[in-house]
Amino acid sequence: MIRFLYLLIIFFTFVENSFAYLGPGMGGGIIAATIGVIVAVLAAIFGVIWFPIKRYFKKKKNKKENR
Repeated sequence: MIRFLYLLIIFFTFVENSFAYLGPGMGGGIIAATIGVIVAVLAAIFGVIWFPIKRYFKKKKNKKENR
């Protein structure tokens, strides 16, 4: 842990300018990519949770109708 703190202090001590320009198109792309990743993660979680629950209720309904 101490090594990590030393490395962090050294890393932030020697900062230099990059002289780079990120235009509005790049900013929009970053925002779109971030939203896309968040939506993909939420869709995966929804799929993992929702479809087994849906299958369970469908089986339960079919058992009830067969009686």
